[in-house]
Amino acid sequence: MTEQFIAVVPAAGVGARMGASIPKQYLMLQDKTVIEHTLTALLSHPRIAQVVVALGPEDGWFADLTIANDPAIIRVDGGKERADSVLAGLQACQSYNWVLVHDAARPCLTHADIDSLIAGALASKHGAILGCQVRDTMKRTNAQGNIITTVDRELLWHALTPQMFPVTLLTNALTTGLADKANITDEASAIELLGFTPKMVIGRADNIKITRPEDMPLATLFLQQLTQRY
Repeated sequence: MTEQFIAVVPAAGVGARMGASIPKQYLMLQDKTVIEHTLTALLSHPRIAQVVVALGPEDGWFADLTIANDPAIIRVDGGKERADSVLAGLQACQSYNWVLVHDAARPCLTHADIDSLIAGALASKHGAILGCQVRDTMKRTNAQGNIITTVDRELLWHALTPQMFPVTLLTNALTTGLADKANITDEASAIELLGFTPKMVIGRADNIKITRPEDMPLATLFLQQLTQRY
């Protein structure tokens, strides 16, 4: 029997950089909210059995969505930081060996990328993440905004999601990182702090994270072009 997996979607943030009156995951994108596109991509994949959504305690939008009634969705209370929300979600994942963590604001995820991630993670003891190689010239500045050096981009990557790890390993990594007050920017960074080396898997560059208002029309365009998304 093919192994099934669970996904965690941290969705407790408010997305202040969008400047919207509601959290960015509830903005409309075509005929659905951003988070509905995201959850549909995960729930429709044949190897993802359940999705845990970590919501802010004051969330007043998710329950009104049709997808909130899907029996494969588990709702938990998220935390102040991303790592807190993911860790809360992991408590519902203990009956699974592996977990995929995906940003609520990445609605353009394809099944092909999920397939690639699963294959890469299962071939690695320490999990894997999706990423795309840096294409532009990279500069480092000082605190005053003056360029001090050009950074070699040869081995630089943009980290994407989903990121996939053994449930026990990620739980331990996040628990340790939070206790040490470490700077946990994504799940892979927590794994790295333990001295492990997750695998980088090439993902699609159109798997964008909606962060600013100009990302919305770009995501709409990508969704229109992804005719073979599922």
